[in-house]
Amino acid sequence: MSEQQRAETPGRLYGVGLGPGDPSLMTVRAVEVIAGADVVAYHSARHGRSIARSIAAAHIRPDHVEEALVYPVTTETTDHPGGYRGALEEFYAEAAARLAAHLDAGRTVAVLAEGDPLFYGSYMHMHKRLADRYPTEVVPGVTSVSAAAARLGTPLVEGEEVLTILPGTLPEEELTARLAATDSAVVMKLGRTFPAVRRAFEASGRLPEARYVERATMAGERTGDLAGTDPGSVPYFAVAVLPSRIDAPRPAPAPDTSGPDSPAPDASAHDASAPDAETGPGEVVVVGTGPAGPLWLTPETRGALAAADDLVGYTTYLDRVPVRPGQRRHGSDNKVESERAEFALDLARRGHRVAVVSGGDPGVFAMATAVLEVASQDAYTDVPVRVLPGVTAANAAAARAGAPLGHDYATLSLSDRLKPWEVIAERLRAAASADLVIALYNPGSRSRTWQVGKARDLLLEHRSPDTPVVLGRDVGGPAESVRTVRLADLDPAEVDMRTVLIVGSSQTRWVRRGGGEQIVWTPRRYPEA
Repeated sequence: MSEQQRAETPGRLYGVGLGPGDPSLMTVRAVEVIAGADVVAYHSARHGRSIARSIAAAHIRPDHVEEALVYPVTTETTDHPGGYRGALEEFYAEAAARLAAHLDAGRTVAVLAEGDPLFYGSYMHMHKRLADRYPTEVVPGVTSVSAAAARLGTPLVEGEEVLTILPGTLPEEELTARLAATDSAVVMKLGRTFPAVRRAFEASGRLPEARYVERATMAGERTGDLAGTDPGSVPYFAVAVLPSRIDAPRPAPAPDTSGPDSPAPDASAHDASAPDAETGPGEVVVVGTGPAGPLWLTPETRGALAAADDLVGYTTYLDRVPVRPGQRRHGSDNKVESERAEFALDLARRGHRVAVVSGGDPGVFAMATAVLEVASQDAYTDVPVRVLPGVTAANAAAARAGAPLGHDYATLSLSDRLKPWEVIAERLRAAASADLVIALYNPGSRSRTWQVGKARDLLLEHRSPDTPVVLGRDVGGPAESVRTVRLADLDPAEVDMRTVLIVGSSQTRWVRRGGGEQIVWTPRRYPEA
């Protein structure tokens, strides 16, 4: 092609992925593109050394035009009026202009990128500024994530496991939450971030699983356990890896002879009087799954469920938890809470990591009390027990309705299975006379049909008939229904065990907004006497 033809035909832009460092891991397409390019561009720090160029060095010819795109700053401070971001924005604009001049002249430009060009790569800043103006092709490359897993020789994810890629520059608390919630993870951009990253692994309970890979496939490669890595020796080109949990080596708990679906402990099936000699005691974590499905789980709860050897709980709540290979599930009826608690504690005493699965928040009319009651017995005082919070039904229903719990409120259960109705009635009167918003759990069932009507009549002695009552049923689930009625119109036939009631105070407001949306809220300021 003549120079005139070049000038009349814009050149082509290539983002060329070079892989993690070993030149032999470059793709055939990457080599072809470099060979056909007129201009080879690459990023570097101010010292002028470019890792990208060093990977592709064998394919760069003397007649290639080289464009070194030298960052004005990396991690140091700058006196640029726009600060660090301003300095980089100016650099990217200037670098894109240099490459555009070659493309306008009809030259083919290959921008070299370690790993994959669009995976945390510098090339993407050129791509965003040029790809809409010139013919462009991105040549993918092997990422450092894949290289690290290969060098560790361990599966990264398997089956339905979730892989999370995290930059080490995230705030420590954010890293902790995301590490706790995921199955597998790779944390990139270590170096100066390593101390905070390590603390995040430790706080999330994942440090024993974590591995370390430095300069994968490159000279100076190093692998090992993250916990034993010297923070002062960690470069930027290093990653922390949480491999697949499926079939991962872990101390094996004592054999479970009670069957995969046993609802309660069988004292004759095993001797749980002492921990297994090799594993030591496990632990029991009581978790709340919220009012419905996975959207309501906290990151901490997700992590505890994923790490458990055994899941114990009411079958309806266990069904909300994804099945994981290697985990044992022990479902039972909703009326054997003490037996479930004892069964879970027996498993933990034998070295199992046990998650007791509860709906909503485990400490609100749920399994935490049952577990702690049994755990207080002498036989179980050495078993570690943790309770993790969850979104409870009243909070879920309140959020759907607006903010009816915006001021002081009381929470009561209308079930008289564990306390007499006289106690319930006395507490209802006290809460009503104190003008508290009242959240009512367990309002009715097939065998308990009169409590809601009795509660309504009692409350009407203290509240206006126009008091708003929120009925939240199956919040977050497929049959969700949230509506508001007058206290005088509350129909017990419309209430079941899947419903929570929120009865407003004298100050609770109930309005319909312009678009027809109905909202309920209780002001935070209470009128002075």
